Amino acid sequence: MFPMNMNAGAGDRLKKNDRMRPDMKFNELVERRQSTRKFSEQPVDREQIITCIEAARLAPSAENVQPWRFIVLDNRQSIEQFGNEAFSGVYRFSRWAMHAPVIIAIAVELDLLANRIGKEIQGTQYYLIDVGIAGEHIVLQAEELGLGSCWIGWFHARKGAKALGLLRGMKLAALIALGHPAEPRSKKKEKKPLEKI
Repeated sequence: MFPMNMNAGAGDRLKKNDRMRPDMKFNELVERRQSTRKFSEQPVDREQIITCIEAARLAPSAENVQPWRFIVLDNRQSIEQFGNEAFSGVYRFSRWAMHAPVIIAIAVELDLLANRIGKEIQGTQYYLIDVGIAGEHIVLQAEELGLGSCWIGWFHARKGAKALGLLRGMKLAALIALGHPAEPRSKKKEKKPLEKI
C-alpha cells in the first residue's frame, strides 16, 4: 500500500504491452473502455500506476480544491486486509475485486469550503462530482496503457476507511480495480443512440 504523492513524468519509463494504444483518438479510447472484473496475475508496473494517478491529479474540481487523496493497494496482503472489511456482509458482491492486482481507493476531504457551500446552499455534494471526474481520468489512462479497470461503488465505506487508516474528516468515496485483463475483450454493451439522450 502506498499513498500517492509522487512526481510526474513516469510515462517516459513505461514498458509497452500489446494492448497499449497511445495512438488512439479520444473517441476511440472512450469507445474501447469497458469494465474488467477478471484480471490476470501479471503485476501492474508501478510507473503505470503513477501515470494513472497523474492523470487524475490533473482533473478539474470545484473551486480547484482538489479534495482527493489516492491510496494504492498493490499487494495481496493489503488487498485482502482491506477487502475483508470493505467487502463484508451485504457488500460481499464486490469481493471479486480482491483478485485484482491493484485497487485504487479515492478518499476525499469533506471539510473544504467548496464542499460545505455546495451542500448547504445548492444541495450539491461537489466532492462526488470531483471524484467522478478524477476517477474517470484514471480508467481512461488505464485503457490507453492497455490495462483493464472497473469502478467499484458497492463497499462498506466506514469499515473501508478504518482499514485504510483515514483521518477524521476524510471519506472513502470510490474504488477502482486495475490490472491486466484475464480474458479477451467482451462484446460491448449496447448504449442508447444519440437521439435518445
